Amino acid sequence: MRSREYGPDLTPPWKRSAPVPEVPAEAGLVVEETTTGFCGAVVRCEKTAQGPTVTLEDRFGKCRVFPMEPRGFLLEGRVVTLVRPAASSAPAGPVRTASGSIAVPGARARVARAGRIYVEGRHDAELVERVWGDDLRIEGVVVEYLEGVDDLPALVRFFGPGPDARLGVLVDHLVPGSKESRIAAEVTGEHVLVVGHPYVDVWEAVKPSSVGIPEWPRVPRGLDWKTGVCEALGWPANTGAAWQRILSRVRSYKDLEPALLGRVEELIDFVTAGT
Repeated sequence: MRSREYGPDLTPPWKRSAPVPEVPAEAGLVVEETTTGFCGAVVRCEKTAQGPTVTLEDRFGKCRVFPMEPRGFLLEGRVVTLVRPAASSAPAGPVRTASGSIAVPGARARVARAGRIYVEGRHDAELVERVWGDDLRIEGVVVEYLEGVDDLPALVRFFGPGPDARLGVLVDHLVPGSKESRIAAEVTGEHVLVVGHPYVDVWEAVKPSSVGIPEWPRVPRGLDWKTGVCEALGWPANTGAAWQRILSRVRSYKDLEPALLGRVEELIDFVTAGT
């Protein structure tokens, strides 16, 4: 005889396990695999002879493949079952680049134009490439780095900017009264644009939340800023490795501060103006 309250399942309601939600494994969804603790963003789903699998990529770029088993993942701390996304009958929206621009599928890189964008150092150049690389190749804009701004006046004279060869420069810590601001004023002209951000180093232009820290440390004067940051955060005293750690967390313009985003976009517009 079946209980009207319990139905076919004789387990009391208060002892039954709560149903586990099924979540489509959409690209970019961040989950944690319950067995290994591996946390990453969904890169792809595949159908195999053993069953469906999902590939996750962690913040360091490492990828691992996991079976899409029931109750196999955590999403924001809750157990979920990942399922393959349903094929949408609606037309897909435009694909965007890391900078937020609409991607142009199949577009070839443009032959490099005479105009250039210079940034202070290698880290600046790598960050610009990370976010704006697709846009720059389509526009034919080459980014190079200076290794400091002291030689900027000589570089401008050597470059010989003109209407068809505009020069844009991105400077760190461009604040009133600084050495950088005086050099910028010296070289700025009709065909040369120097802009900057307020940060001591381009590391600070990456949002702390993207790096997984509450804020960027305050480094005492007289101490190398990058070294001081590593010490304050308990990272190994290897600024190259620290930068790769930071850069690996940058996936799009959303990971950067607006004070940098606006300046880079301004330089791209300036160098490509009229073409």
